[in-house]
Amino acid sequence: MQKIERLISIVMILLQKEIVSATEFSHLFGVTKRTIQRDIESLSFANIPIYAKHGYRGGYALMQEYKFDKRLLNHKDIENIIVALDGFEQLTTNHNIQMTIHKIKGMSHADLTPALHVTFYDWLGRSEIKKELTFIMQAIENHWLIEFDYVDQKGNLTHRTIEPYKLQLNEMKWYVYGYSLEREDYRTFKLTRITKFQRKGSFVPRILKEDKREKEMVEQRHLTSVALMIDITVRDQFIERYGKQSVTKKSTRNYIARIELPENQFAYQFLAGFGNKIKIIEPASYIVKYRAFLEEALRLYK
Repeated sequence: MQKIERLISIVMILLQKEIVSATEFSHLFGVTKRTIQRDIESLSFANIPIYAKHGYRGGYALMQEYKFDKRLLNHKDIENIIVALDGFEQLTTNHNIQMTIHKIKGMSHADLTPALHVTFYDWLGRSEIKKELTFIMQAIENHWLIEFDYVDQKGNLTHRTIEPYKLQLNEMKWYVYGYSLEREDYRTFKLTRITKFQRKGSFVPRILKEDKREKEMVEQRHLTSVALMIDITVRDQFIERYGKQSVTKKSTRNYIARIELPENQFAYQFLAGFGNKIKIIEPASYIVKYRAFLEEALRLYK
């Protein structure tokens, strides 16, 4: 972060918070306390009315007359924003997001104790992908070309060079959207299918266009209405994904779930993940294809 950006951030934080210590600022910006002291001096020379408060819980503060009215957002509004941002912060190490969260938290003098707490499992894979997210965000911001090896849904390996334009989070999975030099068109790539990331020069951004190919694939994808007998222990998972209206009670422990699924290996893998807690009731054609999928998997152990 450049000095001017740091100075602006210091002012924005002090506009919202009563007192911020030099230690807190140094940790936030990743600089020494001496650097923060010089920043405060620079702001003072610019006639920003910052003063130092000494002693226990001391730090830097702005004259009250300099602060703006915060009535636009009430305490509950700020709390809701923080809950959303805190949840997203757990999915990325993006420094700008962390800065935003810190600034918004400073918009309330009271301690925030949201009734809603958002937590994601700290899986090793998620921790590793944060590094890739940081690299791609840098590439997008600095217009770096990136090259990588990519394994598609059929297991085909290709080498790609793209102009990255967007990071997308879709159902807890990360994708990068960019212009593929090999295909001369826009493409979307799933991050966990990418290996050997590296920078390859720079590019001049072109006019961003929607990935029509991906949109057409979604629109043309055929979905089949499937009825399942499901155990009470997995009922909640179907409700979370397909809604309460998709699940009806059959007996004390069994429910009927009526959902729409594509006829491909990804849908079969999804169903197989429930083990013996589900059974396909209809249609018969779907049962035949699902059994063939399971039998092919079992052949690996014969």
